[in-house]
Amino acid sequence: MDLQLRGRRALVMGASKGLGRSVADALAEEGVAIAISGRNQDSLDQVAAELTQLGAPRAVGIVADVAEGAQMDRLADAAVEALGGIDILVLNHGGPPTCTALEMKQEDLVTWFQRIVLSPIRVANRLLPAMRDQGWGRLLTIASTGVVQPLPGLALSNTLRAAIVGWNKTLATEIAGEGVTCNILGPGAFATDRTQETLATASQKTGKSIEALVAERSALIPVGRYGEPREFGPMAAFLASDKAAYITGRVHLIDGGVVRGV
Repeated sequence: MDLQLRGRRALVMGASKGLGRSVADALAEEGVAIAISGRNQDSLDQVAAELTQLGAPRAVGIVADVAEGAQMDRLADAAVEALGGIDILVLNHGGPPTCTALEMKQEDLVTWFQRIVLSPIRVANRLLPAMRDQGWGRLLTIASTGVVQPLPGLALSNTLRAAIVGWNKTLATEIAGEGVTCNILGPGAFATDRTQETLATASQKTGKSIEALVAERSALIPVGRYGEPREFGPMAAFLASDKAAYITGRVHLIDGGVVRGV
């Protein structure tokens, strides 16, 4: 399907690998010019070159760390300078360490509040005025199924991502009439480095092998397996297109049917 995104410009955060990379790939295939961010310039340069091969007319990597709020201003400004503007902003970052609600520490809440809440809102606030002025924009946030059905052992993620859901819904309502949509993508279990990290932690705690844990969780997923990253990005590309112009303020689950609510 041609989503008619050719000529649009996107900033995709955390796109050197995993689900962020999947979104960047899907947008590149639609002819979108892309700026990507991460913490390693060499990795970003390699991904940028691969995005141009997929179809992006221009791709550039910009080093930025969500742990440093001031870097979000520099990231936004550098992306605008490189591409001439940003029409599509994809907010993405690494996930916090595993813990139960009783194990949460105040210092971890403060640290990850910056990365999950403050930094994404800061870069969005930097780029939204231009989207509103031109009467077209897309804000996509990669979150988790935990914002709908809290995940055991991921109390930090469940707690802080809930704040982003509240912000996204409020913002979407405020600017819906200006041609700017705001949507959240809620991935379930995908075969990414982040998943391997949480599995390794769970393996140490339970004494079960990673293979056994994967089998157990796969049995709880209606489609019977973990998702592949390439199965994630196309939904983001659709939501970024004019074909999804009437969809805003929602959480869109891409989870193989694991969330039981309707």
